Amino acid sequence: MLFEITMIIIAYLFGSLSAAVITCRLLGLPDPRTEGSRNPGTTNVLRIGGKKAAIYTLAGDMLKGLIPVLLVRALGLGPEIQAAAGVAAFLGHLYPVFFGFQGGKGVATALGVLLGIDWIVGLLTIGTWLVMAFLLRYSSLSALTATLLAPLYIWWLNPEPAYITATVAMTVLLYWRHRSNIRALLDGTEEKIRLSSKSD
Repeated sequence: MLFEITMIIIAYLFGSLSAAVITCRLLGLPDPRTEGSRNPGTTNVLRIGGKKAAIYTLAGDMLKGLIPVLLVRALGLGPEIQAAAGVAAFLGHLYPVFFGFQGGKGVATALGVLLGIDWIVGLLTIGTWLVMAFLLRYSSLSALTATLLAPLYIWWLNPEPAYITATVAMTVLLYWRHRSNIRALLDGTEEKIRLSSKSD
């Protein structure tokens, strides 16, 4: 049991590595926690740093959800520990110990976790986000729709109780973290996705 707990703690610490903050520091950009929406996530990095910085951030945040799940599975641990490691990495993104517990909203990391749990579910969730983003141009609404459907996708394709529980937990936390976006959507003040004018 000690080994399993250690792996979950490692997953949290890995998730605590903020791809947005690290990317912005490496590229000489402003701290995303103090600029734009002040959210250290892909959409805000896109606004303040452009497409290249956003791609780095997205990849980093997805990998820190994907890698812990795959590592735990490769070590022969079961679905319960895989799900726990995924949620731990997700919590690390939301509340990173290395960055004063000021984390992002968790969309990319949750997508990485879902890809690790079941790649088809992950791709379906990503596809839902992309379709919504293309049609409506709201990143937050796309994320809210995709994550709302994610528990249904996992229940349909891979109804392992631990995976369902983990997916529902991430969805609830994502909605909590997006509560200001939900208010803005209802008020009609939410900002649409736009490409940064900065050169890449």
